[in-house]
Amino acid sequence: MAALTPVQQKLVLHWGEMGTRWGINRTVAQIHALLYLSPRPLNAEEIVATLQVARSNVSNSLKELQGWGIVKLSHVLGDKRDHFESMKDPWEMFRIVLDERKKREIDPTLALLDECLAETDRDKQSDPYTRERIKAMQGFFQTTMAWYAHVRKWSPEALVKFMKMGDKVLKVLGLGG
Repeated sequence: MAALTPVQQKLVLHWGEMGTRWGINRTVAQIHALLYLSPRPLNAEEIVATLQVARSNVSNSLKELQGWGIVKLSHVLGDKRDHFESMKDPWEMFRIVLDERKKREIDPTLALLDECLAETDRDKQSDPYTRERIKAMQGFFQTTMAWYAHVRKWSPEALVKFMKMGDKVLKVLGLGG
């Protein structure tokens, strides 16, 4: 990829900064932004040259992005090097990231809450208030994950339409708005 335009550079830098706030390595996020903006697959050397980062950092970052499922390996006719491209559909990309975060963060939390509740049921000395708080948190996660499981099946078009409805959904449900 040629030198980044000022707008591309601005987005790549910002995406890297946001990545650190989301718990993602800055370089991983910057590479993702670069590949998202690139009209063609890039090889690792092009990424190194464009972002001016170490080759080993690029290799590790590409493996992480592939692990998330938002960057894939591709081949270019006449070039033996591996090339990489990002998903281009932001809706599908967001869906995949949410699935991964659920698997890495929510599922273990739900398992721990289940375990804690089971322990409070077995322990006769257990604090009822603590059990009540854990049960409330478990209910929150179970309800939101059940909702997400339904929404996860919707097409991007249905999801956009639903989101654009805003407060109209509350009116349909008779909850004001």
